[in-house]
Amino acid sequence: MVHPAETVLSSLKSRSWRSDPSLNRRTVPRLGAVIAVDEYELLTRSVGLLDRSERGKLLLTGGEAAEFLQGQVTNDVEGLEPGRGLYAALLNHKGKLRADMRILRGEDWLWLDTEPAGLAPVRHTCEVYSLGRDVRHEDVTESRAILSLIGPEARAALGADLPQDEGSFAEGEHGLYVATDLGVDVICPVADAEAVAAALGLERVSEDAAECLRVESGRPRMGFDMGGDTIPQEAGLNERAVNFEKGCYVGQETVARLHWRGKPNRHLRGLRLSAPAEHGEPLTVGEREVGKVGTACVSPALGPVALAIVRREAALGDTVAVGSQGVTAELTELPFTHA
Repeated sequence: MVHPAETVLSSLKSRSWRSDPSLNRRTVPRLGAVIAVDEYELLTRSVGLLDRSERGKLLLTGGEAAEFLQGQVTNDVEGLEPGRGLYAALLNHKGKLRADMRILRGEDWLWLDTEPAGLAPVRHTCEVYSLGRDVRHEDVTESRAILSLIGPEARAALGADLPQDEGSFAEGEHGLYVATDLGVDVICPVADAEAVAAALGLERVSEDAAECLRVESGRPRMGFDMGGDTIPQEAGLNERAVNFEKGCYVGQETVARLHWRGKPNRHLRGLRLSAPAEHGEPLTVGEREVGKVGTACVSPALGPVALAIVRREAALGDTVAVGSQGVTAELTELPFTHA
């Protein structure tokens, strides 16, 4: 049984970055080097541990918390059963991304975690638009840790019998166990994080290695591959993050109109690169820029690959120029397929 709010509240009690001024945050780890084969094999054949405690985290309680959040984000929060979770986005009135987040629903609480840059707009939304409602929010960013177990043996490492559905969760020996697309996240008090990691006895892996798997799976990341100029459909988020049958939320009109009547000007694509590329390098067809490189890595299985949101003039199978050093890329569907 899922713990009540007060139990969860008590039980869930140095990286190299490049600056991205447009996001006013530290961001974009560099993935230009070849990912270590031993780390890659660990994550694809067994399980490794990555600390993701830097993510912003909020806990919402109150009788109107689910109804309130339903009117703010793109997915169906009220339709969640306790013990389940989903992925959603917070948009501006033009339907463009302000933040994306994971939402978990307990018996009488809602958990939100987001990229560090997404915490401010999500918290501001809770502060301003929940006034006069039975909604309370607590910023638990500094008191809760997220330890990601990545790999096919993640459940076995925890002895956890979780449903396969991403976002499903249950209380376990070391905290809250949450199913992810690539394993299981453990949410626990920050004070317990090192002891939990030691008890699990798993090898720690670099963020570069974990990001390589994300790129291969074709999942864009806020601040890396998509940002404040992106509409969800352009980033391929509709299937995971948008419910088209729920009631109104900020930005819904644009998102629904584009989905039912229009064609997006841009699409999320995979790039099979002729050589390693850097985040932000322009993609061009002739003299026309059609996009920029998002997250790029050198995969031990695929070689140099990247994600990018690309204008529709460049079609799947086309070759585009990357930067000014003679690098090219073929546009491919996602997720990447291994030969």
